[in-house]
Amino acid sequence: MKGFIGFTKRNLLIYFKDTLAVVFSLLTSIIVLVLYLLFLKGTFVSAFEGTMNGLENIISATDIDTMVNGILLSGILGSAMITIPYTCLQTIVKDREAGVDSDICATPVKRWQIILSYFTASCISAFLMTSVILTIGLVTLSSMGDLYLTVPSVLSAYGIVLLGSVSSTALFMVIVLLFKSSSTCTAFFGILCAASGFVIGAYIPLSQFSSGVQTFCNLFPACHITSLIRNVLLSGVADNINTSIAGLDNGIFISAVKETFSFNAQTFGNTCTGNVSVIYVAAAALLCIAAMTVIYNKTYKKN
Repeated sequence: MKGFIGFTKRNLLIYFKDTLAVVFSLLTSIIVLVLYLLFLKGTFVSAFEGTMNGLENIISATDIDTMVNGILLSGILGSAMITIPYTCLQTIVKDREAGVDSDICATPVKRWQIILSYFTASCISAFLMTSVILTIGLVTLSSMGDLYLTVPSVLSAYGIVLLGSVSSTALFMVIVLLFKSSSTCTAFFGILCAASGFVIGAYIPLSQFSSGVQTFCNLFPACHITSLIRNVLLSGVADNINTSIAGLDNGIFISAVKETFSFNAQTFGNTCTGNVSVIYVAAAALLCIAAMTVIYNKTYKKN
């Protein structure tokens, strides 16, 4: 057990001591923030205003801003839970390329402890970094307007971040184990950064795409995690807006907002509720953990 803890600590230090690696792991989140400040906020606000239908004098402008800002935060968190664990897992490829993996396998540390240490270090890195982003986001949004969040809701948000960190790490570990060189791993990271914002709906809501595209995107656990975060962070504001409307629209406005901004994942034409998404993400994580164990045992032979 001491070897596992020591190796996990070593992998954590490799990530956090490399400032550039930490910055680049947040690249997509930074891009989402910059695009939001430049023009996405105006686009999202216009989308909200287009669904009001005479409710402009009833719905608070502050609540609309809070909803839009919350959607931004969910996009930043969703992208962070993709790029951070992948960046941390690149240590596996670097160790393999430098021959460090042979030295590691020659130690008394058991093979399952080696793979688990890589996995654990990446999960911890992703959870810590994303939790910091979530905390800063909650504090910032609360200073701009009431989020109407309860303590259980806030705890649920951190729980979703933990689930997302584990599922993303499991998925990307399967992919990273297939790479033999750092150049290939880095090239894939570039593709990942470019595509992740679109896949989770951070740039354009997935509802704007065809049913087939939505189904494809929602095969990835990160999409479900992003949807879950949106629901948790914005449920209080949504309820407050419904209270303000006092049933004049029979809940149509909030329903339209949730559909437009993909508060629930759409797969094969069906809507996945929160519980279904949690089960799907957990099942996908377990499947990937099993797959990465098999791949590691076949790829890394003990000398």
